[in-house]
Amino acid sequence: MPKIVVAGSANMDLVGLAERLPQPGETVLGDDFMMTPGGKGANQAIAAARAGGECTFLGAIGSDAFGVTIKARLNASGVDTAHVRTSYGSSGVAVIMVDRAGENTIMVSPGANTTFAGLSAAEETVIADGDVLICQQEIPVETVIAANRAAREGGTRTILNAAPARHLPPELLAVIDLLVVNESEATAITGSAEPDMAALLELVPRVVLTMSGAGSRYADREGADERIPAFRVEAVDTTAAGDAFTGALAVAWGEGRPLIEAIRWASAAGAACVRKVGASNSLPSRADIDVLYARGTGS
Repeated sequence: MPKIVVAGSANMDLVGLAERLPQPGETVLGDDFMMTPGGKGANQAIAAARAGGECTFLGAIGSDAFGVTIKARLNASGVDTAHVRTSYGSSGVAVIMVDRAGENTIMVSPGANTTFAGLSAAEETVIADGDVLICQQEIPVETVIAANRAAREGGTRTILNAAPARHLPPELLAVIDLLVVNESEATAITGSAEPDMAALLELVPRVVLTMSGAGSRYADREGADERIPAFRVEAVDTTAAGDAFTGALAVAWGEGRPLIEAIRWASAAGAACVRKVGASNSLPSRADIDVLYARGTGS
């Protein structure tokens, strides 16, 4: 089992389902509502654990009831929470609206995630002992930089899922092995009208661009540039698909699979995820991923 370390956010997701998403200033009548633990960091940790990784989560939760529930979900999913911090006050909260086509809009109030500042010696050791570190951008950027520096010093490979899109400091880019972005994040980072893989490769040595139903694309500085088709499934909710993809990708890469094969397997994880509503509760097991992967993209 590869050792995956995730340094990131943890939220409680408040999910409303409706026939369509409201326009600005409009109220629509919803179909259903649910609360489920989420946050890109916690989601990717659970995704990695369910995909077969030995996963440790580093982050912060609040002292409220949401924090208790978030930590319980991580533990129940097989994630090591021994180093999770508890900060006085509210946990992070995400307000999510999902339409019947599976599209969503998300507003995040970070809460305790803003207190995950700096790293202790114990947290740095956990990172250095891992095979792959995953970070996102829902925690202070200084912590993301510190985590990736600890990984580089320890020989741990690094994945940055640059979501939500924001400025990537040069000192962070210098310690990233693999960048995972969707199309909107790619354009925001480079300032181009369309995703520009060449521009991204000027920043980092390897890039995975996810393109929803159009699949994904991998390129690196050694000249690789390959498109990976999507798996055909009926989408119900796309909320955590990117997190399922990233967590599974880290596991497959940590197992020593070639990156193209790892991306194909991760694509199966993302496709399996969209068949259920919710965030952490929709993340697939290794068996679910393997079944869809074996079926192939053309079925």
